[in-house]
Amino acid sequence: MDKLDAAAIALPGVEVRVVDRCTSTNTSIFEKPILGPILLAAEEQTAGRGQRGRRWHSPRGAGITFSLAAPVRRPARELAALPLVAGVAVARALRALGTPVALKWPNDLVVGEAKLGGILVESRAGVAVIGVGINCRRVAGLEAQLGRRVAFLEMPDRNLVTAELGRALLEALQEFEARGFAALRGQWQAMDVNAGRRLRVRLADGTTMSGLSQGISEDGALRMLTRKGVREVRSGRVVSARPA
Repeated sequence: MDKLDAAAIALPGVEVRVVDRCTSTNTSIFEKPILGPILLAAEEQTAGRGQRGRRWHSPRGAGITFSLAAPVRRPARELAALPLVAGVAVARALRALGTPVALKWPNDLVVGEAKLGGILVESRAGVAVIGVGINCRRVAGLEAQLGRRVAFLEMPDRNLVTAELGRALLEALQEFEARGFAALRGQWQAMDVNAGRRLRVRLADGTTMSGLSQGISEDGALRMLTRKGVREVRSGRVVSARPA
């Protein structure tokens, strides 16, 4: 598989860095002052992170792993929608490249029922760092290790894909800056893999909730029709989904 190359990823107005190895690209970006837009890509992460502290597996050269740091000036209460903003951006770019990606709330990229990648967003002092991880090369035993189906991009030019994803993220952030999540909410719902399905969601406190998916709210919360009426979930993960 091709090696990552900062010159091949070049984005106007963005400092692009490529490292051979790091703990996680999000963590590494925060280790130095962020003076402007930065994209940091890594061949290997030794401590990659997913949603709510779960480990993100990123063997050397097997995927696309990068973080994009950019200023965000929307009110703090709106920043919870950033993983969904990033999901729209990444899905749009991958669809344009020919991969039929869908979105699974809150931060998964899927092809059919298989996970292709994920997004981790962290915000500090007016800067959002968007971490993206995408499986590119099949890794023996990965599905058994994770206990779930996994999809792979199977695109040889990781530099091209990384550049396209970076551009798409910058465009989506501009839309978010100008009009908030309302600018992207409809697009997210149009790519929702679980639209209209019956879901079971594990909440942040470890309990579960079941109900019929009702899309997402104006701030990006998952809306579910339960026996107690429509509920909104702002922190949790979908553990099962089936037709209504």
